Amino acid sequence: MLHVNRTSVNDFLLLGFSHFHSFQMLLFIAVLLAYIICIFGNVTIVHLVRTEPSLHSPMYFFICIFTILDIMIVSVTIPKLLSILIQTKKTISFCGCFVQMYAFNALGETECFLLALMVFDRYLAINYPLRYSAIMNIRFCCKLAAFPWFLGFVIPFFPTIFTLLLDFCGPNEVDHFFCDLAPVQNLACSDPFISNMATSFAAVMATVLPFFAIVGLYIQIIYTVLKIESKEGKMKAFSTCSSHLIVACLAYGSAIIVYIKPKGSHYDKFLSLTYTVLTPLLNPFIYTFRNREVKNALRKVTRHFIMLPYSYQASQSVR
Repeated sequence: MLHVNRTSVNDFLLLGFSHFHSFQMLLFIAVLLAYIICIFGNVTIVHLVRTEPSLHSPMYFFICIFTILDIMIVSVTIPKLLSILIQTKKTISFCGCFVQMYAFNALGETECFLLALMVFDRYLAINYPLRYSAIMNIRFCCKLAAFPWFLGFVIPFFPTIFTLLLDFCGPNEVDHFFCDLAPVQNLACSDPFISNMATSFAAVMATVLPFFAIVGLYIQIIYTVLKIESKEGKMKAFSTCSSHLIVACLAYGSAIIVYIKPKGSHYDKFLSLTYTVLTPLLNPFIYTFRNREVKNALRKVTRHFIMLPYSYQASQSVR
């Protein structure tokens, strides 16, 4: 028998942090500042990689893509969160909810695959240093960079479609500050078994598989580094991986805490802020403070902006 979708819900009500009435304005200010700093920090990294010749290498090419993904992820969720924190109207349209759901999951899963790809780049650089430049040419880098985007946008398509096909005929209160798969599936009037299974399969494909790939590649990297005789060589090899390792630990650590912790508490939404706001906020600082080349490029750009007014005055005086 043909299934007829009986959806009568035109919009969803995002409950967000409505249970914490007295902290709404404080939370708005904190999230707004974090959003501004996050955008500024990640845009700075993109600008440095684009303009500084010393950063024109495969490693920074992938870092640049990663920072762009961070900008897109926070821009999918945070503006709506800021809106519901200060406005009485806390609704999102039915179509808008599913667009946000798909975009957030697609970008997040793209990041997971990109993290694994970045480790693969470091694996080639450390294990095959003489052939690395020949292997990682610009054409091959572009092909590799397209792979996470393809997987990231294909895998969440099916759980999103299966969720869209559910019947939503009753409550429309999403107990979250953005539309995610599980909170919306909980509102369905029909059996969400297929959409739940599709969601679980997508989670395994997009998080567990890249995680094991990262662990396996790092084991081989550490094994190779330990065979390097010079202490300086070991430190240099480890330093190229340290920032990425911290970012990977932050990304997977926050996700594991959120998904393993028992559900049901309103404080779970504060934990969700770790991977929607905190991790993208910290990433540019990790890449800056843990990387000598990025720090040197940042100093160079800072000096340029500081000296710009003096250069302008000097040119005017000559005239």
